[in-house]
Amino acid sequence: MGLLGILIGLGLLVFFAFRGWTVLLLAPAAALIAAAFAREPLLANWTQTFMGSAAQFLAQFFPIFLLGALFGKLMEDSGSVAAISGFMTKKLGAKRAILAVVLAGAIVTYGGVSLFVAFFVLAPMARALFDDAGIPLRLMPAAIVLGTSTFTMSALPGTPAIQNAIPMPFFGTTPFAAPGLGIIASAIMLGFGLWWLRRAETAARRADESGGAPGADVDAAVTNERVRELATTAREFDPAEIHRGHRSEALPPIALAALPLIVVVSVNFLMSMLVLPRLNAAFLADPRWGSTSLSAVGGVWAVVVALFTAILTLVLINRKRLPALRESVDAGANASVLPAFSVASLVGFGAVVAALPAFAIVRDWVLSIGGGPLVSLAVATNILSALTGSASGGLTIALDALGPTYMALAAQHGIDPALLHRVAVIGSGTLDSLPHNGAVVSLLAVCGTTHRESYFDIVMVAIVGAIIALAAVIVLGSAFGTF
Repeated sequence: MGLLGILIGLGLLVFFAFRGWTVLLLAPAAALIAAAFAREPLLANWTQTFMGSAAQFLAQFFPIFLLGALFGKLMEDSGSVAAISGFMTKKLGAKRAILAVVLAGAIVTYGGVSLFVAFFVLAPMARALFDDAGIPLRLMPAAIVLGTSTFTMSALPGTPAIQNAIPMPFFGTTPFAAPGLGIIASAIMLGFGLWWLRRAETAARRADESGGAPGADVDAAVTNERVRELATTAREFDPAEIHRGHRSEALPPIALAALPLIVVVSVNFLMSMLVLPRLNAAFLADPRWGSTSLSAVGGVWAVVVALFTAILTLVLINRKRLPALRESVDAGANASVLPAFSVASLVGFGAVVAALPAFAIVRDWVLSIGGGPLVSLAVATNILSALTGSASGGLTIALDALGPTYMALAAQHGIDPALLHRVAVIGSGTLDSLPHNGAVVSLLAVCGTTHRESYFDIVMVAIVGAIIALAAVIVLGSAFGTF
């Protein structure tokens, strides 16, 4: 009965979440259903297990949600994201429209701009380019996904994406874990995705296909409550805040627009590789600081300092282009709350399930998967991210339940924790792009296309390419170790 309860609770969570019901209520309800089938105490599971795990997630990662959303909002309102998009458009032009969209998305998201901020700025740019180039607008979502939601989220070393931060406390790693393997995985995802989109463009031209989508109604996407609920579970920015604040009409020069992104990457690297390793952090072992260690918090600290420094830089160089600074700051900060609490609720659900006796069956099945710890870890993160429709939620649930076990297996098999980190993050970013994923639903709404028109190409660039890259990382890591 316990396993049946887990399956029923998870099924109801997925079913109603896809229909736009809030995860803040669905997750505890689903957790209590699972606990009831196992004849476990309901209130204790809610207030102690569920809330304890959700609170721990917020304590660890809310600073990244907060500063990431704030940075993205200020980048948008200062005109910096639009300036970078315009620069890529001008340099690459309509003849290389797909490449321009992909690279613009990659630059801003690797620099720390929130995914949905990038969506709302890139979609109008992509539509204009695709119209000029005669490329079917049904390919627009796939091009944006390739640049914003694949290699810059899970593979590129140092990415400040929350998915890259989540494994750090579990494995004692940094944002730059397994840099060589991450670069190879990024090249595979980018190369395969560009090849597929170029192939699709060529086929469309031969068929004399162009256009094919109505004008995208960005405002309608922003105000759609179903889109909002799905979006805030999938990523770190609440779309309802996108039009609050005041966007500058005067765009900054490209050098100033790109400077905050450079600051994020540079400070992240300096903190991870030079500053924190030399810091005497023995005081963290004191119960006052949670009896923790630098290896458990250092990765998060590096990202937080990088984002904070970039925000200060952005405000200083764009003060005149941010006439409503308080409103922009308020909108950015508010945009972080619902996504953080939504993912925390998913984590709380996972904690309740993992504490049930029947979960031992699931754990034993995952660990018995052939191919070794790397393969079973990849399968676990894939499945949980697919079911929850959230890479960050699925990844945290997997590591909360199985992280210590994989660390023990890594020690037994001589596997570097950095390799576990990179496999887990890439694994979480594959099947999370199923049709119910909030980022997919939101992007299609912003672009004015449908699942029928655009989803197959999203599958190819976001799922197939990522799975190929994941397989390559597992094979190379198993053969040569971490590099």
